Amino acid sequence: MYPTEFRTSYTLRTFRCQTKLNMTNKAVHYSDYLQLDKILNAQELESDKLSLHAHDEMLFIVIHQAYELWFKQVLFEIDSAIAIMHQPMNDNSPELQTIVHRFNRCVTILKVLVHQIDIMETMTPMDFLDFRDMLRPASGFQSWQFKTIEAKLGLKFEHRHGQEYYTAQLRPQQVEIIKAAEHEKSLLELVNSWLERMPFFNEPENWKNFKGLEDKNGTHTYWATYRECYRQSLSEAEFGNLAYFDDIFLQSDTVKAENGSLSAKANRAALFIMLYRGYPILQLPFQLLNSLLEIDEQLSIWRYRHMSMVQRIIGTRLGTGGSSGRDYLKAALDKHYIFKEIARLTSFLIERRKLPELSPEMEKRLGFIK
Repeated sequence: MYPTEFRTSYTLRTFRCQTKLNMTNKAVHYSDYLQLDKILNAQELESDKLSLHAHDEMLFIVIHQAYELWFKQVLFEIDSAIAIMHQPMNDNSPELQTIVHRFNRCVTILKVLVHQIDIMETMTPMDFLDFRDMLRPASGFQSWQFKTIEAKLGLKFEHRHGQEYYTAQLRPQQVEIIKAAEHEKSLLELVNSWLERMPFFNEPENWKNFKGLEDKNGTHTYWATYRECYRQSLSEAEFGNLAYFDDIFLQSDTVKAENGSLSAKANRAALFIMLYRGYPILQLPFQLLNSLLEIDEQLSIWRYRHMSMVQRIIGTRLGTGGSSGRDYLKAALDKHYIFKEIARLTSFLIERRKLPELSPEMEKRLGFIK
């Protein structure tokens, strides 16, 4: 048992804390906290206004309202990660763990968005036709939050499909939000800066006992060695990949990344992380890169499912917003990969058993060995 004076002191502190909480906080009701009156009364059926009740219009509205709420949460997570990445960051820090955790949350949310299409597909084409013409020109194409998500992640205007009309149907304040996001540093650009500052190849002491090929034309001894290992792993039909390797990884560090792309320095760091992700200090950086690939994958799956659903429900007809419907979604699916440069790095991996053996100094650096 604790001494009487300790128990008395603890009880008094607890009482004061609870009293302060009761004085500053009024009782909160579930409905008020969630503002359910607003949410549950936010479904106004166009078909009811015309006395042409279409049963599935309620489902259509609820699904899309849920999408927009989840988009809001994804933006909230992305904004928090971007704010953290604007600051100097240790590669095994709580901040990096927070970013990975929030990106993984985004992945899980995007999986939910994909599964919501299963619910939407319980609506038949005839069910949709009961109210479709009443929606014009409203369209999912007018979701400014989704376009903002794409911009914040790193999809640049010049890489968009349908540039001439992608904001044409939005309200001016919504266009301003998207344009502001496009002019800020995107997540992809911050990831490029984070990768560029990785010090592993800027510290000569890490490589003094590395048994590899000599530097040639300014190429770091590790990358000269890895290039040869990669060359030996290629089949005759794949030899063209070697020139591709040189173009991506062996450019001078003075060559800056183009708008919305990774520099050669960043590509080298990212590939090194993928190759040696088993070392403790590289596990979190690898998880970060992998979470970005998962975000891209889930966005791609969502676009594909959306395209397939549209084809099933309206066939080759135009979308209610005037887009080409299925054809627009197919083109966006093919073009709107944001982290494709990270994904392409898998083209340059080799088997673990063939990896260059790191120097004792580098192994110590990566493994927290004393």
